[in-house]
Amino acid sequence: GVWGLLTRRDGLAGDRTAAGFKIDYPNDTWDIALTYKRIGDGFDPSVGFVSRRGVQLWNAGVNFTYRPGWPWLRQMLHEVQPQLVLHTGGQWESYRLFLAPFNWRFESGERLEFNVVAEGERLDAPLEIADSVFLPPASYHWVRYRLEADFAAKRRVSGRATWWFGRFYDGTLHQVVLTAQVKPSRTATFELSSERNIGRLPAGDFTQQLLGTRANVYFSPDLQLSSFLQYDNGTGILGTNTRLRWTFDPLGDLFVVYNHNVLDRLNRWVLESNELLVKLQYAVRL
Repeated sequence: GVWGLLTRRDGLAGDRTAAGFKIDYPNDTWDIALTYKRIGDGFDPSVGFVSRRGVQLWNAGVNFTYRPGWPWLRQMLHEVQPQLVLHTGGQWESYRLFLAPFNWRFESGERLEFNVVAEGERLDAPLEIADSVFLPPASYHWVRYRLEADFAAKRRVSGRATWWFGRFYDGTLHQVVLTAQVKPSRTATFELSSERNIGRLPAGDFTQQLLGTRANVYFSPDLQLSSFLQYDNGTGILGTNTRLRWTFDPLGDLFVVYNHNVLDRLNRWVLESNELLVKLQYAVRL
C-alpha cells in the first residue's frame, strides 16, 4: 500500500507532508515485510500525533518458520529485522538490527530463544539515560545479546526468564527480567515479576529495580477482580491499581477502579495520590 498526507493548518512552516508505503508478504513459512515512512519537519496533524519529525523511517522483516516434524520439537523460527532512521537530508540518526538465529518451541510448550542485536545512535545533545547519568553528544555503536526461556502456560506454575547483556552506548548493561505465574485454581491466577538493570558507563553507574505483582480472581463468569502492584526504586513510587468488573447484562458492565500511589521519602511512605473511579457502560442496539 501507498499513502500520503498534507497538513494545511495556519502557522505551520517547513515540509508539511508525510508519505510512505508498505510491501507485505505474510505467509506461514516465509513472512516478509518492508515499510517506509517520510515525515516532514513541519508535519503536524490536527488529529493524532507523530513521535518524530524530519525523518525517514525504514523497517524490514524476514521471518522463516520451519516445522521439522520431530516428536519433541514443534517449531523453529529464524528472524532478521533491520530498522534505520535517517534525517530527511539523508544523515543517519539511529539503526537497529535484530537477529534471532535460535528460537525453538518444543511440543511440551516450552520455548528457548537467543538473539543478537546491533544498534547505533547519533546524539546531537546530551542524553540522560539514568538519574544524573548523561551521555555526551557523539556517534555510538554497540551489540547486545539476549537469552530467553518460556515455561509452558498450560502448567500450574509457569513463567519467563530473560537476560540481556553486552555493550550499551560506551559502556555495558545487564538486564534480568523474571516472571512467575501460579494458577492455584481455574478461577484465580497470581503473578510475580522482577526487572533489574545494572549499567556501567564512563559517565556513571546505575542500578534500577522494578518489582510487581498481579492477581486475577473470577468469582463467576460475570464478576471479576484484578489487582496490580508495582514498585520502582528509581522514582521510589509504590502504586496499586485494583479493578472490579461486573457484567450485569449482556449489554452492560459496571467498573469500579481504585488507584493508590505512595512515595518513599526518607524511609517513610508518603501519600502521592489516590483515586476512585466508577464507570457504567451499556450498549443500546437499534
